Amino acid sequence: MKQTASTTLFDKVWQQHVIEDLGDGWALLHVDRHLLHDLSGSRSMAELDLRKLTVPQPQLAYATPDHAVSTAPNRLSDDQVMQAPQRQRLKSGSASRGIRFFDLGESGQGIVHVMGPELGIVLPGTTVICGDSHTCTNGALGAMAFGVGSSELTHALATQTVMQRKPKNMRIRFEGQLPHGVTAKDLILYTIGQLGVSAGVGHAVEYAGSVIDAMSVEERLTICNLSIELGAKVGMIAPDQRVFDYLKGRRFAPQGALLEQALRHWQTLHSDAEAYFDRDELINVEGVTPMVTWGTSPEQVVLVKGVVPILSAAADQAQRDAWRDARQYIGLNEGQTMHSLQVDRVFIGSCTNSRLSDLREAAALIKGRHVASHVTAWVVPGSEDVKRAAQSEGLDILFQEAGFHWREPGCSMCVAANGDNAGPGERVVSTSNRNFVGRQGPGARTHLASPATAVASAIAGVIADPREF
Repeated sequence: MKQTASTTLFDKVWQQHVIEDLGDGWALLHVDRHLLHDLSGSRSMAELDLRKLTVPQPQLAYATPDHAVSTAPNRLSDDQVMQAPQRQRLKSGSASRGIRFFDLGESGQGIVHVMGPELGIVLPGTTVICGDSHTCTNGALGAMAFGVGSSELTHALATQTVMQRKPKNMRIRFEGQLPHGVTAKDLILYTIGQLGVSAGVGHAVEYAGSVIDAMSVEERLTICNLSIELGAKVGMIAPDQRVFDYLKGRRFAPQGALLEQALRHWQTLHSDAEAYFDRDELINVEGVTPMVTWGTSPEQVVLVKGVVPILSAAADQAQRDAWRDARQYIGLNEGQTMHSLQVDRVFIGSCTNSRLSDLREAAALIKGRHVASHVTAWVVPGSEDVKRAAQSEGLDILFQEAGFHWREPGCSMCVAANGDNAGPGERVVSTSNRNFVGRQGPGARTHLASPATAVASAIAGVIADPREF
């Protein structure tokens, strides 16, 4: 497809991957990378077997178990874990097709949206798919990354293509000086609270502005991770020198002359100055503070020292009903203060906030302090490589001496998998991305927050403002 004179980042990458225009906004796209995990990936392996389909380009697919695995410290000696059917099906299916598989305990294993960027599998300008809605995380590197269903994943493995309907373009610009103690997680939660969970529906979102420019790659990954919570299938950030430096030397990233060739292309991946966006939002960040959700949707969020909204402040009856249902499930009253609300569990992990920088952010508040006696606190590294790097810095010892449980890499309590869950009625401060009813276990009450707020809450035993530490 011919590229117009003034084009958005998303449109550039889309147009470079169109194999055939199918009409009515639909196109057949080339897929550059498949990421496979033990739930959707194992289902696709079974479907490939059933339909006797081959995978013609296995070198473009990468597999790892993350969702259904236990993160217990002794898992490598647990036969039940090692023989889990989803893991076994993904492992054997990958082996028979020549797909690279990163197993438990191996460098490269981890949450699929953590290991993809850290290994250099995800590159600027690539199309990346996975049977997981948080594939949008990878857009922080300038990739067009999105989740697909398991049948679409099977089709893509067999044909290296996927059919998609082109979304509209949306831009969110962050301007101003991010206040001290406010993190990328706080900023994206604030944004969802301001715009709502349906703001991005039907759009690919590009995050831009001076605040994004100043962020590290791992902070940008956190921003893009919650694009789906904004309603958008795709979230992207134009790659810059920070991204190029981040990718240099990573295991599957281009090297030498190939890297120089890639850099010339990557430097063209940005929205043109006059590019048109169907929706353009400006967020002034100077009023943002640490945030925490109070309800059962990411948009039900307030300042960490804020209060549960009163029903009369709702925009319409639908919102009043949603607020009422959320309050009932979470066990809060309208007007109740979030600060100093007692918590039972703290979870630091998930594809949102389990990278090395997240663990460093959390550990920075720990020295000389200890988890409150009534709180169970877990730290779950996002990958085997994150775990090893953190241990080389002594972060595991720091966490354990403060009363945190140091776990093995995986999705863990984010999806309440394999026994990694909270009990009914337990109140959890979590660094994950979803606070839906039952998300962390039947009856569990989840409050989304940053790693810093999670640590402060674990130590105080109540929802706490990390700036006070």
